Amino acid sequence: MARKFIKRYMPDPEWIKQQKSLQLLGNWIHDPNIWHLTRHSVSMACFIGLFVAFIPLPTQMLIAALAAVLMRANLAIATILVWVSNPVTMPALFYLAYKVGAAVMDRPEQQFVFELSWQWLTTEIGYTWQPFLLGCLLCGLFSGLAGSAFVRYAWRQHTIRRWHERRLKRQKKS
Repeated sequence: MARKFIKRYMPDPEWIKQQKSLQLLGNWIHDPNIWHLTRHSVSMACFIGLFVAFIPLPTQMLIAALAAVLMRANLAIATILVWVSNPVTMPALFYLAYKVGAAVMDRPEQQFVFELSWQWLTTEIGYTWQPFLLGCLLCGLFSGLAGSAFVRYAWRQHTIRRWHERRLKRQKKS
């Protein structure tokens, strides 16, 4: 696909291997397969990053890095895509996840007024945690599968276009 474009913005694997925060990955970080840009590794990284973006935990990048290493996906792309859910977009994404979960569970949406107190938090979590987590799972699966399918489709279209261009170029030479 746009391998040159992606490589231009990818961090150097040697620099990443030097980072102290990633030392817990041990020798796995030295596996060249997690740095290659192939259709499989990029689409799998897209799935992992978008899926993990909907996990409501503060360790999303670590989860994405571990999943990318275990599934031989591109580590950098998987950890970068986690930032789809950032402090600005997280409230909207998680509210969407709650609405999806409530719709699937056929629960009426609870109207609430935000109040910064422990009692409000425990009361709201008691009612909303099941639809919220189900919605996170479903939204994560959908966005991961859609992103992965888009990458595979775009990569294939790019490859077909390049084959066609090479064939036309060869025909012009003849």
